[in-house]
Order: sequence, then C-alpha cells, then structure tokens
Amino acid sequence: MRLIDLSAPIVPSPPETPEALRTELTYQDHAAGAAAIEALFGVPPRLLRDGEGWAVEEFTRLGTHNTTHVDAPWHYNSTIQGRRAQTIDELPLEWFFGPGVVLDFSAKADGDAVSAAEVEAELDRIGHTLGERDIVLVRTGRDELLEAPDYMIRGPGVTAEATRWLYDRGVRVMGIDAWGWDAPLNLQAERARERDEPGVFWAAHQCDLPYCQIERLANLGALPPDGFEVACFPLKVVGGSAGPARVVAIVDR
Repeated sequence: MRLIDLSAPIVPSPPETPEALRTELTYQDHAAGAAAIEALFGVPPRLLRDGEGWAVEEFTRLGTHNTTHVDAPWHYNSTIQGRRAQTIDELPLEWFFGPGVVLDFSAKADGDAVSAAEVEAELDRIGHTLGERDIVLVRTGRDELLEAPDYMIRGPGVTAEATRWLYDRGVRVMGIDAWGWDAPLNLQAERARERDEPGVFWAAHQCDLPYCQIERLANLGALPPDGFEVACFPLKVVGGSAGPARVVAIVDR
C-alpha cells in the first residue's frame, strides 16, 4: 500500500497574516537543550552525546482551525437538530477512518457553488455509489495556494443543499482542499448583505446537521477517484470546536 499525506504543513505564519489567523512557533536547538539540562539537573554538556541536549518546539499560537483540521458540529452552532451540538472529543472514532472518494471540482471558479446535482453527476462520472460512512473529499486545486496571501478568499463553495444530499446518504465526514467548505467568507458576506436575510452566510456550516468537515486539505490530486481509505483522526481537544489532524490516504498499489 501507499500512504499519501493530505495535510498542510504547520509552519509559522508570514508577517502579513492577520493576528486572528496566525500560527506561531518557537524552536529550541540542541545547545539550548544542553543548557536546560545543566540548569535543571546539574548535568554539564560534556556528559551528553556531542555536547547536545534535547531539541524542542513550543506552539505559542495555534488555533484549532489554523491548519488541516476537522470541524465538529459545535463549530457551526450551539444546538444541532434541537440538541446540544457535539464537540470534537465527543464524536465517534469510527467516523474518522473509512473509504474515501474524491469529487473533482477544480474547474470551478472562486465563489462558484457546488450543487447537489453536480455532486451526483460527478459520482456518476467516476462510477462510484456512495456507501455508509464514505469520506467524501472535494478537490478544488486551491491547495496550490496554501502559502499565498489570498488563500483564504479562494475556492468554490459546497452548498447547503449538496451537504444535505451527502448527509442523507450516510456521509458524516466531508473534506475540501480549500480554506473553507462554504464559499470564501468575503463573497458570502457580500451576498448576505445584498439579500439581507439569514441562511446566506455560512449556509452549509449552519444547515443544522451533525456532520464534520475537514478543511485545508492538500494533495487530493495525487489520489484516484475511489478505492482508498482515509484516516483523519482529530486531536482530542476537550470541548473543542475542531481538532488539527494528520490526514492520510491509504492506497493499494
């Protein structure tokens, strides 16, 4: 089998990144580790291999949505279908390992809608019949822009209608290789203000369904349309609206 990494790298954000979206890391090298060992335990560097101690890193800023991550229903609303929405630590592990399928919408322009009819047509094109707990991955090609300043405002958006269509067929985890599952926030905001009605902004997120989204995926273009497994276990953040995840596809050779 082959393992294909579908996760974005975790790196410190460039200086122009808005503060709310920043990822910040500090790195301690082996010399600093040796100094820490001497300070903590009185063991001098001469007693360490090559005079080196441990290298360690610290996240000084990492939001649960700042890299490839799995959204929990709690992210969308406090209640879903009349019940308290589940946080990321409350979801069944079985959801996060299963058969994968890639739907290719990379020809879509930024802000274009992905409808239920288009999802159904794409499944027909690749000859895949959805099964219970399939993990559906939407390819937009915007992972090429992961490090671009405008990454956040690029990509099409999966509609609430398409999200419900997938959910009704047993899909509980859906992913995308763009910043978000809905259309870019700036475009949603413009439409919501123009129409002056609820249900336009964040429509798929807030469609009142207890499902999960994987956002900020990468390398979906390296996958076949189906015939592979996806592992997307999120970190167990108690009470969390999301959990960063190392998402991996397992493909038979």
